[in-house]
Amino acid sequence: MPSVSAILITRNEIHNLADCLAGLSWCNEVIVMDSGSTDGSAELARQLGARVQCQTDWPGFGPQKNRALDLAQGEWVLSIDADERVTPALAEEIQAAIGRADAPDAFSLPRLSSYCGQFMRHGGWYPDRVVRLFRRGKARFSDDIVHESVQVQGPVGQLRHDLLHISYRSLDDVLEKMNRYSSAGAEKLASRGRRASLATALGKSLWAFIRTYLLRRGFLDGRLGFVLACSVAQETWYRYLKLWLAQRPVGENKNHLS
Repeated sequence: MPSVSAILITRNEIHNLADCLAGLSWCNEVIVMDSGSTDGSAELARQLGARVQCQTDWPGFGPQKNRALDLAQGEWVLSIDADERVTPALAEEIQAAIGRADAPDAFSLPRLSSYCGQFMRHGGWYPDRVVRLFRRGKARFSDDIVHESVQVQGPVGQLRHDLLHISYRSLDDVLEKMNRYSSAGAEKLASRGRRASLATALGKSLWAFIRTYLLRRGFLDGRLGFVLACSVAQETWYRYLKLWLAQRPVGENKNHLS
């Protein structure tokens, strides 16, 4: 059976680590790239058998995951986030897939994400296929600071069993991540030369709600489907609002905020 290295990045993920690493016991090695955790994440990962590398800086999601990838030694690499879970069925499917002589160089996995305790199957959240399994040396992560992707040199196959994503445990979690992701998203847009106005922020957020709740049938997820669509719209609003405010003249911003 080909060897597998599981890689993940962490920062204050002690509430997720035990469950995440429990689903990776079949891997030949688990590499945790920690970025300045203060909650004992690195220590717990070591106790659970992971190989831990600590970095105090934060270059962004893509570069940080490439750091972890550079430490992998297995023939195959499985990239996973701390809030994701590999089920026994998915682990079995992975091992069977990479054991085939005609296996492609990478596989995408369907990801089933939860929102405030409910797994969401509509609104564009499912199947949300992500490339997470690939031959070492055949793929790298993009350099994006947020919403990074795996860049594969060869063909990509598809697995059937879900990767579980315990993404937003509570409304507080939603609000915290909304602020963090909107800031990173604004920075990413600015690095690409994008500009925004107040009208842009309003239009983009309205479209995000319509796309999530109506076009992608988020209403089929019930009341939380509506709440999720509102959250998507808000994150979009703040992303473009932050981009707009960052592009205004400094004096104008000061006058506006005072």
